[in-house]
Amino acid sequence: MNKNSSSEFFYQLFALFAALIVVHTLYVALIRPTAAATIEAQLVREAAGETIVAERTFYVVVKDYEQEACFILMLWASAIMGYKARRALQERRLLSQPLLQVSEGSRILPDDARQLSRPLEALPEHQQDFLLPRALLSGLQRFSSTHNIQDVSHAISDACDTESDKLDSELAMVRYIAWAIPSIGFIGTVRGIGEALGQAHKAVSGDIVGVTSSLGIAFNSTFIALVISIVVMFFMHQLQLLQERLVLDSHNYCDQNLLRHLKSE
Repeated sequence: MNKNSSSEFFYQLFALFAALIVVHTLYVALIRPTAAATIEAQLVREAAGETIVAERTFYVVVKDYEQEACFILMLWASAIMGYKARRALQERRLLSQPLLQVSEGSRILPDDARQLSRPLEALPEHQQDFLLPRALLSGLQRFSSTHNIQDVSHAISDACDTESDKLDSELAMVRYIAWAIPSIGFIGTVRGIGEALGQAHKAVSGDIVGVTSSLGIAFNSTFIALVISIVVMFFMHQLQLLQERLVLDSHNYCDQNLLRHLKSE
């Protein structure tokens, strides 16, 4: 468990640095130069006396620092959720395997628990840490020591409840990111409005370019942050649904393949 937690921590750290490098490189090499060229062309045409309509291209909308930070957080959250979804899908594959060699209609006695535990203990190390083998092994060990079917049911339920709480707590960072993204967007809103107010005297004299540019920062940052937040929240809830179904299906597997075959002496 500690080894897996350490591996996941370093994975999340690496994912953050990778997202930072990829997004910042795109901004420096493509997005900001393209947005600057678009804005410069509009200013040149306006200075020449043409009547123009300001273009709201993708590059212009996402060019500011707040949007860059939101995209970094989105990629980071996606990497974390992808890691957890991959693990959940790996665990689901065990649900289709006969981990307990129990034929239909046969009964499991307390003396049989040790023999049935051996295939579970022989699983690869990374699979032994999955919920289903842990729940089955916990139930068999409890049955071997207490000879009580009710105790086995409690052991399996406790394992599933603990796993459910663990999976929920591990999503804390994703929830924080989902909260932080719109907050960063609102920071951009405050920054843009503040800059617009600082240039209000120019607007009074007829120069509204600075004010409109600053208001563009305010609205664009909020717009992008809210859109990204919606996407992140959607995938986070899909991941939660996948994990909850895994716990429920694992509990049902234990009921169908272990509990109903038990017989106390």
